[in-house]
Amino acid sequence: MIRPLSRTALILDIVGAALLFVILTPFSIVFYGPGALGEGVDGMAVVAVVVPGILMFGGVAIGRLAPGLALAAAWAGAIVQMLAGYGPLPIDLAILLVLYATAAWGSRAVLWWGFGSALFGGFVAAGFLVVVTGVASGASGWDQLTTGTLLLAVSVLALGFAWVCGLLWRVVLRARSTRSAQLQAESLAAEEQERVRIARDMHDIVAHSLAVVIAQADGARYAAAAKPEVATEALGTIAQTARGALSDVRLLLTQLRHRQGDGPQPTLADLEALFAQVRQAGIEPRITVDPTPPGEPPGAIQLAVYRILQEALTNAIRHGDGAVDVHLAWLPERVDIQVRNTVGREQTQSGGGHGLIGMRERAQLVGGSLQAERQGVQFVVRASLPIGEAE
Repeated sequence: MIRPLSRTALILDIVGAALLFVILTPFSIVFYGPGALGEGVDGMAVVAVVVPGILMFGGVAIGRLAPGLALAAAWAGAIVQMLAGYGPLPIDLAILLVLYATAAWGSRAVLWWGFGSALFGGFVAAGFLVVVTGVASGASGWDQLTTGTLLLAVSVLALGFAWVCGLLWRVVLRARSTRSAQLQAESLAAEEQERVRIARDMHDIVAHSLAVVIAQADGARYAAAAKPEVATEALGTIAQTARGALSDVRLLLTQLRHRQGDGPQPTLADLEALFAQVRQAGIEPRITVDPTPPGEPPGAIQLAVYRILQEALTNAIRHGDGAVDVHLAWLPERVDIQVRNTVGREQTQSGGGHGLIGMRERAQLVGGSLQAERQGVQFVVRASLPIGEAE
């Protein structure tokens, strides 16, 4: 019965309905209602037009919030208007808007109630004009039948047109919802595929390295008393294997999504080279670092900061217009990253490619979080990465 609707949308609907009521009601009274019929614009005549107007435009005000209640209010207003003896008035525009709302936002039942109201309302309007207002009075029976048929066709077409327009908008909204769900499913599938790949590769690296470390540690423990030189050799193997595993894990973070290939992993010292590459692309980033790093952050955090800034600045190059603000805050327990760029071309979080997904995954791998969204004319990337104890 009641649909979820934002407060802003509800206020706009109420204000729009009130404006239409204020504009159309005087015309209905003076030019089409009592004033046009020469009855004189007395208090009862005004009430006979204002009450139906309140009911019908009240339905317009809640058309998106409660289409079923809006349809009932429109029928009540139409019945009061006919009981007062008035034919079509400008305020009847509200009926068309309510029928549109039933088709656009109503439930399946309300949708078909609106369709039935359009058909039945056309018959009622045509019959009222012919029988009560005497549109074809004095004409022959054939002429009355022809006039009634024409009025019926016009009434059904007018009411049906409003309902069909609402149905078309319903189709558009459903298509948008389907597309949004499809993009979300694709994003989730890409994230799940990446998690599976990370788990597989991490298993290959860590499981093998730990197996070697455990075997060597056991051997060193047993040989420590009898053959100290064997124990020393085993400890060297353990250290070498652990370093290799650490290097492989760091390299995995690069190879999963970026194209830099094998080689030394980027650190904070490489950020200036990254900014230089961005400047060569025609963008002058405004860099702010406050506060500065308290010591030497862990290597994994330095790599994550570099890659997140790299992807964010790449997006700014592709979609921005040249204005980029980068802010780094190295706090004792975390580093906060913020990149803002003015959007030159369309840039949304659900756009093609996996760059934003990659930044979010990279932040999560080190225990942090990342949000990327469009705010007005700017696209903002925010990340927070825990750094623990700096070395």
